[in-house]
Amino acid sequence: MAKSKKDETLDALRSYARKCRDCPLWANATQTVFGAGDPHARVMLVGEQPGDEEDRKGLPFVGPAGRLLDRALEAAGVNRDELYVTNAVKHFKWQLRGKRRLHKTPAQREIDACHQWIEREIQLVKPHVIVALGATAAKAIIGPQFKVSVQRGKLVESALAPCVFATFHPSALLRIKDETEKETAFKQLVDDLRLIERALERP
Repeated sequence: MAKSKKDETLDALRSYARKCRDCPLWANATQTVFGAGDPHARVMLVGEQPGDEEDRKGLPFVGPAGRLLDRALEAAGVNRDELYVTNAVKHFKWQLRGKRRLHKTPAQREIDACHQWIEREIQLVKPHVIVALGATAAKAIIGPQFKVSVQRGKLVESALAPCVFATFHPSALLRIKDETEKETAFKQLVDDLRLIERALERP
């Protein structure tokens, strides 16, 4: 359990998270993958969980989904260096298929066990805008009833930050086979990310 200290820092929280055994995911993961980026960022992006490459490198959004996110952020005019990026779940949940470790969606109990970490990250970074990427992140940040397919791109009220909204997780785009559909989804993702600039202008 993370300790609530007045002088707690992200580095200290990262160290606490490495020792977390509150759900079974740690046993099959290479390491805890904590958030990274500007510790005083006005914008925080929250994804679902680390992927295979993130699990090996120990950093969020450095795999194929991260590279697609970088393209979308650039197209939206958002500088990733000015963001803080993290995940709702800090360990990679996977199943073996042949020699490949494939992503497996975290269970609600695993999301709940990890909520202490994302909650403290938000308290320490104090972002003005939080963007939830995908359904798991949206449920962790906004609530279990939130549906990205229906409510994506809409600013919602939250006690966590002045402006919160959700959009697709980039990995969802990677699974689209039809190139026209993939291009349409990418444009929608970019349009949603453009909301960041508008949200930053709100008091």
